[in-house]
Amino acid sequence: MNLIQNFRNWRRYRETMNELSRLSNRELADLGISRSEIPYVARKSSF
Repeated sequence: MNLIQNFRNWRRYRETMNELSRLSNRELADLGISRSEIPYVARKSSF
């Protein structure tokens, strides 16, 4: 089960990374996120 959960977490991380990366700097600023914080936010949302 751990392998399946790890895969799901990784997939959620990649989806979040892709979605946030598509946003403009202005849209990210509206969310209170800088472009350099995207990996941190994605990691935090997936685990």
